[in-house]
Amino acid sequence: MDIRSLPAAEPIARLIEEFNKLPGIGPKSAQRLTYHLLQSPTDKVENLAKAILELKQNICLCPICFNITSQVPCIICDDNERDRSKICVVEESADILPLERTRKYRGLYHVLHGVISPSDGIGPDELKVNELLARFEDGSITEVILATNPNTEGEATAMYLQSIITPYNIRITRLARGLPYGADLEYADDITLTRALEGRQEM
Repeated sequence: MDIRSLPAAEPIARLIEEFNKLPGIGPKSAQRLTYHLLQSPTDKVENLAKAILELKQNICLCPICFNITSQVPCIICDDNERDRSKICVVEESADILPLERTRKYRGLYHVLHGVISPSDGIGPDELKVNELLARFEDGSITEVILATNPNTEGEATAMYLQSIITPYNIRITRLARGLPYGADLEYADDITLTRALEGRQEM
């Protein structure tokens, strides 16, 4: 008998429920993933479980840029060939990978871990803003690229950052409008991101 025709046992129902909590995973997808794992060889399921555990156990935040990393400092901050006069400010660690794929930016990054959103009770104090300002103290930074997402919260965060960075007499640029309003960097294609980086504008 096909296992899919059987009533869901408690462990199955629990895993379906947990998968359903993940972003982009609806009830049907959660059920398909659960039954796929159930029918997979034990070693493959164990490898997946180990990978998930290691993700939580061996990952930390870089103390410099606050990117998610498995080494301290992260591989980008530790790269002496990067342009250390530029910092690209992003909302989340997931935004770094698509920018890196363009191969058009060789500076450093700073991850805010969110955006200013009063409706959600998130202000500058909940973000890595003070940590960003601390990186300007030695005078080595000549340009800050604000790469927050082109939506209401991202624009508000960029405007706030501009206001507090301006006194440092650092060049402030914003990714060009090659990015459509309301889109997330994580899902932008390489060509769009390349044009946005090359066409960044003074703020």
